[in-house]
Parts: sequence; structure tokens; C-alpha cells
Amino acid sequence: MDDPAADLACQALAGDAKALVMSPPPFTTRFATIADIADLHALIERAYRGDLARLGWTHEGDLIEGPRTDAVTLTAIIADSATRMVLAQASGAIIACVQVSDRGQGLAYMGQLAVDPRRQAQGLGRRMIAAAEAVATGVFGAARIEMTIIAQRPELTAFYGRCGYALTGEERLMPPNIGRVTQPLNLLVMARTLGTPSS
Repeated sequence: MDDPAADLACQALAGDAKALVMSPPPFTTRFATIADIADLHALIERAYRGDLARLGWTHEGDLIEGPRTDAVTLTAIIADSATRMVLAQASGAIIACVQVSDRGQGLAYMGQLAVDPRRQAQGLGRRMIAAAEAVATGVFGAARIEMTIIAQRPELTAFYGRCGYALTGEERLMPPNIGRVTQPLNLLVMARTLGTPSS
């Protein structure tokens, strides 16, 4: 059976943004375009904010209020040549996304991982991480990938640890554009060397 992450990397290197069938079906992946902004924005807000987000385990509703992002920010992300937004679709609907950015010197950054709350706990998050890593190596030539997680969410540390990521010991400030923080928060950096196995 073909590896969907490897296939995505090959497709990306070829500059082809057509959908790829993930295994198992019915998931497909492709890069986001400007035409996806409205649906992409709605997915991210469902995953991180509001009552529907509470159906899943990744929501930030108890820590941060207000919109997670906006159409202007997403438009800039998609237009940035050093960034790819990978989408997962099922029956034509966007059900997950992940952002990958080239930070130079062999380093990529992964963020904005969002899975529809109704689709969580089905392995889709891990598949999106694999797709992000494939883009990091196949498109940006990265040898290492990092992310930031909210320190006050230990379940995130555990999840990404199972995906092969480790804390680097570095901390960063919360970005100013992700909503109103309701309590003191800080970000931890996790990273992994690409090509090493996850657990």
C-alpha cells in the first residue's frame, strides 16, 4: 500500500496540487488555495473555539477567547511561497489542515494543525503530521521540524511525544493574534529530526 505522506512529497516536488488518495479512504490531501479560505477558516474555528470544539480534545476554549485566526491571516499564509497549507478532505469537505513553513538552514515549522472535532481520535492528526513532514523534506529540503505547544496543555506534549517529537527546552511568548488569553500562558518548543521513526 502506498505511503500517503511520501506520495504527497512526490506530488509537491512535481508542483502538482491535485488530490492524493490517503490510506485508508476516503481521505484525500492537497494544498490549500485562496478559494479554500472560508471553509479553512471555519474548520480552524471549529477545532479550537466554541461548543463544537469541546467535542474534541484539542480545543483552547478554556484558555483563549475570540477567533483563532481570520481570513486576512490565512490569505497571507497561502500566498507565502515559504509556506504550504495542507488540507485533508472527505466527500468534498475540508476535515483537517496543517501548516508547514520553511525557516531556512534545514529547519521547517509545523503549526495550525486542526482536525474537525467530529473526526478526532481516528488517526487523522497523525496522518496530517506525516504529510507535513513530507512537505518539509520534499518541498523545503528540511532535515528538522519544530512546533510550539501551549505549556499548560500537557496532553499535547504527550501526543506529540508519541509522534516522535521531544521538548527542546526552549520557551517562546504567545503570538498576539490568536485571540484573548484568559490566563498566563507560554509556549514550549518541540522538535524532531526528520527521517527518524516515531513511536
